[in-house]
Amino acid sequence: MIKIVAKNTVKEGKKEELLLLIKELVDKSRAEEGNISYDLCEDINDSNVLTFIEEWKDQDAIDKHNATEHFTRLVPKIGALTIAEGSEIRLYTKVL
Repeated sequence: MIKIVAKNTVKEGKKEELLLLIKELVDKSRAEEGNISYDLCEDINDSNVLTFIEEWKDQDAIDKHNATEHFTRLVPKIGALTIAEGSEIRLYTKVL
């Protein structure tokens, strides 16, 4: 099992547009084989900071996800509505 935590900061005035794109990404990603969970969370102290918390069966499932039509189409559009500085993607495996 691999967990992905991807933090993004929304550009000013772009949150509604961004959430429409993200909803499609989340819905389609949750339906993928190998996906365990795929959530978008909002920072309690800053509503412009949105973080994906994903859980995948293995690296193969992540690789297939990253190659899907919806991922390759939506992620560049999502990236255009977020601020590059401060964005962070980390992968984790369970220890305990």
